Order: sequence, then structure tokens, then C-alpha cells
Amino acid sequence: MRNLLSRTAWLLLLLLWGCSPATSIQSEPAPCFTLATYRQFAFVEVDTEVEEAGPAYEGYVHFLKQELALQLEQRGLKQAPSADQADLLINLGIVVDRQVQTRETNIITDPPRYIGQRRYTWQSKEVEVGRYSVGTVSVHLVDPVQNEMVWQGTAERIISDKPEKLREQIEKGIAQLVASIPS
Repeated sequence: MRNLLSRTAWLLLLLLWGCSPATSIQSEPAPCFTLATYRQFAFVEVDTEVEEAGPAYEGYVHFLKQELALQLEQRGLKQAPSADQADLLINLGIVVDRQVQTRETNIITDPPRYIGQRRYTWQSKEVEVGRYSVGTVSVHLVDPVQNEMVWQGTAERIISDKPEKLREQIEKGIAQLVASIPS
């Protein structure tokens, strides 16, 4: 009995883990690029063009920069005091897109819609089920001496509306993204 419960618990855990939204990571280095050839990094100034961007948005941008700096420092780089002193510049792009989840009505199980005198029609239509946000972070590493991009990566996932869960998702996503940079 105990063995059956243990197996059922593991199966349930695997199913829940498989159903959780995953972060999609894409990484594209320039030929012969390695992170070990650089010593200091700095962020390029982020311009905000979103009207709704307020203190919450700025807080998440700041947290994202902190997390990226922490991950890069763990890989052996140091943050430069200014962009002039850095041998690697970081350009961030952040997009949050609101999506609508819909389902199509079924002409077999959904009742027909009455249109007029003895005219019944079966039309399928889209019904809104829910709304969610998809967040995308793109990171471009630029060599300021050569003035060219040496690595680009993106992380995309469905993001939570809860601030504490969103911070956890940012931490995990940035860790996966920085792990994909060639040493």
C-alpha cells in the first residue's frame, strides 16, 4: 500500500512539473565568442516607451538588471562604474504582451442560435476563456571596441500577475539565459 502511494505521489509530481509553463530560451553567439575574454560589463540605458510604465515596471527593470549583474558576476565578470570603462555592454529589451485565451464553440454539444422565423443556424464562434501575459526579455551583448553584437539571447514565458511569483520567474529565467552564454 505504501509503495502504491509513493508511486502515485511521484506520478502526480511529474504531471504537475510537466504542466508548468516552461521558459523558452534562445541563444545565438557570434563566431569565436567566449565570455572569458571580457572583464567588465555595463548596461546601456533603457528607454521606456510604454504609457502604463510606472513605478512597478521600473522596479522590475531594476530587479532584472540586478539579477543579470549577479549571474554575470558569478561567471567572473565585474560591473563597471560607467559604460566608458566597460569592455562589454548589455542592451536589454523587455516586452510584456497581454494575450486572450479563447475556445471555439462546438456545433455538436452547444445549442443552436435562433436567428429568426424558423431559421436555426449552427455557427461556431470564439469564446473568451481567460487572459494571461507573455513576457519576453532579450539581452544583447555588445563589444564597444568593435561596435558589434557578440551574443544575443531571449527568454520567453507566461508570467504571473503576483509580484513574488514574478520575481521568482525572473530569477530562474535569467539564470537559464546566462547559463546559455558560452564560457
